Order: sequence, then structure tokens, then C-alpha cells
Amino acid sequence: MEILREIGMIARALDSISNIEFKEYDLTKGQYLYLVRICENPGIIQEKLAEMIKVDRTTAARAIKKLEINGFIEKKDDHQNKKIKKLFPTEKGNIVCPFIKRENDYSNNVALDGFSETEAETLYHLLHRVRKNVEKDWEFVKKGNKRIY
Repeated sequence: MEILREIGMIARALDSISNIEFKEYDLTKGQYLYLVRICENPGIIQEKLAEMIKVDRTTAARAIKKLEINGFIEKKDDHQNKKIKKLFPTEKGNIVCPFIKRENDYSNNVALDGFSETEAETLYHLLHRVRKNVEKDWEFVKKGNKRIY
């Protein structure tokens, strides 16, 4: 079975839909992921955000910079350590976040159409386990290691 292909196709389809629908808000390729996580976790630092979304620091930095330029988020100095920049949604970001969350809820409902509550919970738990398994390799490779096939 090609489970990861199926997961990839689902993820790409939903990402494509979101990119099209969020274009009217000047959110481009995947920026909505960053914005909604910042809205959910005001004051998060860039490194934790990148880890949460499972991207490298450079990719996160580019997306964060664009969100900042477009007025969706702002960086603020940490009170204890001035080198640390905390990320916060702006008023504009807070206005757009509920729309992103509504789209996510809608997509969840579409994806789970015809599933019983038990089936949906089982799917969630199984996918959670898959993610945990993959995270181990992600952490390993992120540290410069090579997997042995």
C-alpha cells in the first residue's frame, strides 16, 4: 500500500486549495500555516515555529519575513534576552486567522465526510502515530545524519 502517497496527495490538494482561497488576503504559498500557529501561540519564537510546522529555519525565516512585510505579524524583543525575537499577530493577522481556522474546519469536515466518530478518532490516532514515527527520522536527518535504507 502506498499510504504516504495518499497522505501526500491529500496534503498537496488541501495546500493548493488554501493557497488559492487565501490569495485574496495576500497570503501566499503556505504562509497561512505560519500565521495561524502564531495566532494560536502569540510570542512563539521562530525556531519553535519552524519545528512545529516541520520546516527548516531558512524556510521559516522567509515566510515570517513576508508575513511581517505584509503586516500580518510583528517581532518583539524578549525582555530577558534581546537576541530573541518573539512573534505576534498584528490586528490584520488576528482578523484573517478566524477565516483560516474556518477553512481548516471545513476541510476537516469534507475530508471526514461519511466517517463515523469512532472511525475519525481511529484515523486521527493512527496518523498521529505515523507522524511520531516520521518525526524521529526528521530530527535525525535535520541534525545532519543520513538514514540507511
